[in-house]
Amino acid sequence: MSANASAADDAAPRKPRRARTATESLLSVVLVMEAVVVIFGALVIYGLRVVDPLAAFGGGAVLIVLLLVAVRLVRYPWGQWFGHALQLVLLATVFLEVLAGVAAAIFVGFWIWAVIKGRQLDAANGVGRAS
Repeated sequence: MSANASAADDAAPRKPRRARTATESLLSVVLVMEAVVVIFGALVIYGLRVVDPLAAFGGGAVLIVLLLVAVRLVRYPWGQWFGHALQLVLLATVFLEVLAGVAAAIFVGFWIWAVIKGRQLDAANGVGRAS
C-alpha cells in the first residue's frame, strides 16, 4: 500500500451534499441570468447617458452582487422573499429606461414561472413546500 492510499483511508468521510429542490434550482438559474442581463443593462444606461457613470455602474454592481447573494439564499423561505423584492427593484428600472423595464418584466415572468413550476415539481417529487 502506498502512502497516498493510506492517507485517503484515514481521511474523514465527506458529508453528502444537500439535495436541492427544483424550486431552488430554477430560481437560481433565473437570478444568474438576471445578473448577466444587469451587466448589459448598466452599459446601456451609461451609453444612453440616462444617469452619470458612477450611478450606472455603481448601481449595476450593487444589483449584481445582491442577485448573486440571492442565488445562495433561495434555499430558505425568507431568501425567496428576498428574491421577490429584487424582482421589484428590477421592475423599478422602468423609471430609468423603458426598455430596461420591459427586459425586467420578461425576467419577472421567468421568476414567476420558476416559482410555480418549481413548486409543482417539488410536490410531484414529494419534497414538500419549499416556502
